[in-house]
Amino acid sequence: MNLRDLQYLIAVADLRNFSQAADHCCVSQPTLSNQIRKLEETLGVVVFERSNKRVMVTETGEQIIAIARKILREVDAMRDVAQSAQDPLAGKFRLGAFPTLSTYIFPTLVPKITAVLPQLKLVLVEEKTQGLLERLKRGDLDAALLALPVQDDQLTVKALFDDEFLLAVPPQHALARKKQVEQADLAGSRLLLLEEGHCLRDQALEVCHRVGVEEEQDFRATSLETLRQMVKAGTGITFMPRIAIQPDETGIRYIPFHAPAPYRTIGLVWRKTSARAAVIDKLLGMF
Repeated sequence: MNLRDLQYLIAVADLRNFSQAADHCCVSQPTLSNQIRKLEETLGVVVFERSNKRVMVTETGEQIIAIARKILREVDAMRDVAQSAQDPLAGKFRLGAFPTLSTYIFPTLVPKITAVLPQLKLVLVEEKTQGLLERLKRGDLDAALLALPVQDDQLTVKALFDDEFLLAVPPQHALARKKQVEQADLAGSRLLLLEEGHCLRDQALEVCHRVGVEEEQDFRATSLETLRQMVKAGTGITFMPRIAIQPDETGIRYIPFHAPAPYRTIGLVWRKTSARAAVIDKLLGMF
């Protein structure tokens, strides 16, 4: 058994296809299939149920694959520690962000990181908040940009900036002529919101509950860009974080709130045991 065999296992488990897994691992299918069969014989268990139509992971196989993933993560961590010892500002650094932030912050942040840390190999991950937290704690991410608060004894959290919400309305809406709106102005309105799992949805619902605004039940968007287009189509109104607002945009009005305006606080989150402190310090200095 070697690390390459474990990589073959995980590729088949992820792709549920021996041919695609072989392509992914840059080996022939017979080579991959023979190595997995030898591994199963060595362990004395069946990891995959094979048929002409599909590949299924056995119950025992799920446990073995979970251990294989952990082993490969630990090997990657070992390499990262060794590389960081040689050059703390080099090597691979995996940075995550949730979808309603990543689309707007990565295009400006990545060039800054590249300029300050030219030896760093940056890997960007976009996922919903819960998935990012799980990846952080598993060691699959080095740090993540998240909406605060984040409370976890395993993680260190540093607030970076506040991202104000504006009210997005179509030009013909009754509130479109206002230069500023009060949260109370929304009473009785119905807001277009994101689907379950987006932290921005939870933050918007807090405001809704506070001022008596209802959610539009017949529609839930998968992204901020979908919300933007729905507002432009006159379907309804929504909250839009300032970071997502496009300059000189037509067909939509963004109206700021009177103080205190609703907002979200964005922070950088990383494991307390992280070996990438030098890179993290540089990242914090970019905000």
